[in-house]
Amino acid sequence: MSDGNVTRSDIEAKFRELQSDMSDAAESAKGKVTIAAAVAGVLVLLLVYVLGRKAGKKRSTVVEIRRL
Repeated sequence: MSDGNVTRSDIEAKFRELQSDMSDAAESAKGKVTIAAAVAGVLVLLLVYVLGRKAGKKRSTVVEIRRL
């Protein structure tokens, strides 16, 4: 590359370098996304549970039994 020409091997080397950097970044982000998805799933389940309990309490019938 001292004469100013770009060879095929120069392009391939740069592409491999970029590909390596991108795969490292993807692996790093993959763990964070997995954790975020798990936390979001737990929060959604908790929200559905709480809303379901509230709706169940509203619709439940109260039966009063009196002894004679």
